[in-house]
Amino acid sequence: MARRRSVERQDDGHDEVIRWYRERLAEVAPRPELEWEPKLIGPTWQRNPDGTWRLPEATLGWEFLGWCGVWLQHSRGVPWRFTDEQARFILWWFALDEAGSFAYRDGVLQRLKGWGKDPVGACLCAGEALGPSRFAGWASDGTPIATDSPEAWVQTAAVSLEQTKNTMRLFPSLFTAEAKEHYRIQVGKETVNALGDSRLIQAVTSSPSTLEGARATFVLLNETHHWDSSNSGHEMAAVIERNATKSADGAARTLRITNAYEPGQDSVAEQDREAWEAVDAGRVVDSGLLYDSLEAPPKAPLTVEDAPAVIRSIRGDASWLNVDRIVKSIADIRNPPSRSRRFWYNMIVAAEDAWMAPYEWDACKAGGLEVLDGEEVVLFFDGSKSDDATALAGCRMTDGHVITLGVWQRPASWDLDIPWTVPRDEVDGVVERAFRAYKVLAFFCDPGSGKDDDGERYWDPYLDKWGQAHGAKLILHAVTAGPKQHAVRWDMGAPRHQEEFTDAVKRTSEDILERRLTHDGHKVMRTHVANARRRTNAWGITIGKEHRESPRKIDLAVCMIGARMLRRKLLNSKQYGKRPRSRGKGRVVVLR
Repeated sequence: MARRRSVERQDDGHDEVIRWYRERLAEVAPRPELEWEPKLIGPTWQRNPDGTWRLPEATLGWEFLGWCGVWLQHSRGVPWRFTDEQARFILWWFALDEAGSFAYRDGVLQRLKGWGKDPVGACLCAGEALGPSRFAGWASDGTPIATDSPEAWVQTAAVSLEQTKNTMRLFPSLFTAEAKEHYRIQVGKETVNALGDSRLIQAVTSSPSTLEGARATFVLLNETHHWDSSNSGHEMAAVIERNATKSADGAARTLRITNAYEPGQDSVAEQDREAWEAVDAGRVVDSGLLYDSLEAPPKAPLTVEDAPAVIRSIRGDASWLNVDRIVKSIADIRNPPSRSRRFWYNMIVAAEDAWMAPYEWDACKAGGLEVLDGEEVVLFFDGSKSDDATALAGCRMTDGHVITLGVWQRPASWDLDIPWTVPRDEVDGVVERAFRAYKVLAFFCDPGSGKDDDGERYWDPYLDKWGQAHGAKLILHAVTAGPKQHAVRWDMGAPRHQEEFTDAVKRTSEDILERRLTHDGHKVMRTHVANARRRTNAWGITIGKEHRESPRKIDLAVCMIGARMLRRKLLNSKQYGKRPRSRGKGRVVVLR
């Protein structure tokens, strides 16, 4: 180990505040008897054998806490003090390794609504901009010394301007009068400038392309349970992470603050949780993610009688939360139970009307199964012009294994002022490759309602082309008689077809729950399955979007159900038994 270089610690006037925190956190923390023992995630909750809290051996957090206690204040002018729980999180956030580098490169702070994530985030932004947030060396006693970040550029990022206000509106009253004078602070609606504009706190809601290359020294990602593919959330998070990784001193970091997310929406918060769980299970190498959460246990009841005890067990030090008001919100029948569990119990649960829970779909994943060149399959296509996704899925006849062949939807980063339509020629190419690669026995296509410039349905010319080119090879045709006879065109708007598809939804649901279905684990199909909601029609339970204008797509789920429907129809047909048999040629096919 390299010898530690000692530097002199400056007398910054924060010692009294630091001593106050040290004395509080050194006390033996009582273990309260809780009726509903919470789920604890993160080092914030670890204890020593003697009952005291386990704290990091080396951290810049003490000096950071001391700085906040001198230069920041609560709204009524009271010097800022973090709760013990918040202080422990900050100590771990600023924990160092033996080389003086941060132990964690990014983090997630997940708590129930009203816990105080935004005030903590605002304090972190203020301290990262002006306070002791960087390693300067080791003192003679072996403790680390902190210094400020020269030319600090701090960002609070969100997918909407309204979300950034949660943090930005705190700054006018957060800094003391002495801090505003000492650091020459100027607070605006979307920026905080200090020290002659050499330090900046900035609200960011820009597009990912605008953020690329920004050299922020710290980024607070706000409400990441709302960051998804429909609002450029994924791209923004990726760009922010890349920018932090390539920082000159290697000390730039990102912290995400979030409520419990809704499973299946593939939000950034969900991706963060899955990444932490993979590390926790030992499936991947630890990438330096600090995940901190306090959650109600799975069996915690959502009743007026039991809710108060549950809330008290998972609110941590947030004693300001009004338990009675929260219980009344839980009891309000206008609030779905799943929402109450996510907001007030900090639990990760799916919506009540979700057709399929993500874990149920995940249980059917068969990673080692591949569809080979020449194997018999059926295909189902769901077309759209611009708003919904266009998708193509297949199902192998021998075992019903489901594969995703293609999905096309408007990119999240697309300028909404510029028209976008599904690239039909690209889709056509994938369809043709599928027919060359596999022995396709049935191919049903829902054309959707989109119209072309000449008033024709957007997909009709291609459906005609596919029917004419491949109809003779298909054992099963979509419509076999009448004026709408067609080899592949199968309009889901027809009542008879709605009835048939509704039955397919029921059978597919049973197959998933009974593990009689396997799939290729395609990420977008997983999202579309999780997005699907149970909807009732004249024939029973079908699936639909959460609402008509929802950006959350379900089209691959429709194709998956449709492909399973075609396989069953074909297995029960007389023609299937009379077909010439074929075998796969042993080559895995990748279409897109």
